[in-house]
Amino acid sequence: MTAVATRRTRVRDSSATGGWHAISPLVIALLAIGGSFLVYRVFIRTGLGQTVDSAALNGGDIRHPQVSEVLSRTLNATQFVVLGIVCLIAVIVGILRKRLDLSIGVVLLVVSANLAVQQLKAHLDRPDLDGAGMPNSFPSGHTAAAASVAFVLVMAFPRALRGAMGLLGAAYVAVVAVATVWAEWHRPSDTIAALLIVLACGSLIMWVIRLRRAGGERASKTPARVATLPLALVGIICTAACLFGLASVAMSERVMPDLVSGRFAFLTGVAAIMAATAGTFYFWVRLTTGDPLPEQGGKTT
Repeated sequence: MTAVATRRTRVRDSSATGGWHAISPLVIALLAIGGSFLVYRVFIRTGLGQTVDSAALNGGDIRHPQVSEVLSRTLNATQFVVLGIVCLIAVIVGILRKRLDLSIGVVLLVVSANLAVQQLKAHLDRPDLDGAGMPNSFPSGHTAAAASVAFVLVMAFPRALRGAMGLLGAAYVAVVAVATVWAEWHRPSDTIAALLIVLACGSLIMWVIRLRRAGGERASKTPARVATLPLALVGIICTAACLFGLASVAMSERVMPDLVSGRFAFLTGVAAIMAATAGTFYFWVRLTTGDPLPEQGGKTT
């Protein structure tokens, strides 16, 4: 009787874990959507938010020739032809792994994320509350394009490579996002919202994939700690730096003029971008490494 009771308890625990495994992508998608809406409300629809955001944009006047060259090359490499080639590679990898669902998901992720960003940029209103008179640039198309491709590479490659792909992708996307601010194409809020939108689209697609594969397979219990631990550490440090910087810049704009420099405001924006990049890739790596594993022994990919 004791053995039977123990066995039943394990079944209930496994069922509860499987339920959370199936619904967690949807929860992350809703949080990402809420986060992007909050960024819009704070940094686009309020005067102080616009002022702080523009201060970070105007403070990014970098004259170091080597830094400028690296950022310029990174932005130039973020072209739709190059991104299309990378997506094609990801689709081929999914087909070779006999994962047609991932191949379809790759295409849907790139199309939905970039289409959503372009539609939002075209239809969202940006009132001129800081006197800059600049048109709406929210959210960032370059950041969304780079993030969506990095996401599909993490998604399509075998589990053993997803942690490394996550770290490389996060580094690349962070450079692209910072470069758009340095080039005065986008404000930090534009890039952060783009990252959250890509995470939302990817999470919804991963939710559908998990629902489709539910039942015959069990959830993986081994997230890629080689990526999640560094991403979590970077995210925590950069979030703390960002919050301190935001408070300082806001105080400088409203209470104590010239308390901080434009360069400080720019670095605060960089910290915010780094925190958002680390956070989105942390959740994405955990979602993709939690992909179902075969119930019986054998290779897992």
